[in-house]
Amino acid sequence: MADPTFYIKQNDTRPELDIFLRDDKDRTINITGATVKFSMRNASTNVVKISLASVTTVNSTAGRVKYPFTASDTDTAGNFDAEFQVTFVGGQIETFPNDGYIKVIVTDDVA
Repeated sequence: MADPTFYIKQNDTRPELDIFLRDDKDRTINITGATVKFSMRNASTNVVKISLASVTTVNSTAGRVKYPFTASDTDTAGNFDAEFQVTFVGGQIETFPNDGYIKVIVTDDVA
């Protein structure tokens, strides 16, 4: 999973970031029983905007998760780096994508 880009307008809470977690060989990851968290930081300042927020698992065997943005998540326009942290049943932790970041672009509102 190499650097996908997600676009959302400032102050919007839809669409949700809906993604399949894949390893560096583009294989799906089975996250059955795992805990998944979402984090996002400003790409320019490295200021963390979202830290280990809960996500919804859509399909655990296919590694499909989604993050529903809140108004405070998107209140600042800018370019952000995001990732999902998975804690598997045995306690092992892996972050996706593990070869970069999900690029989140929050575009400013006209008014």
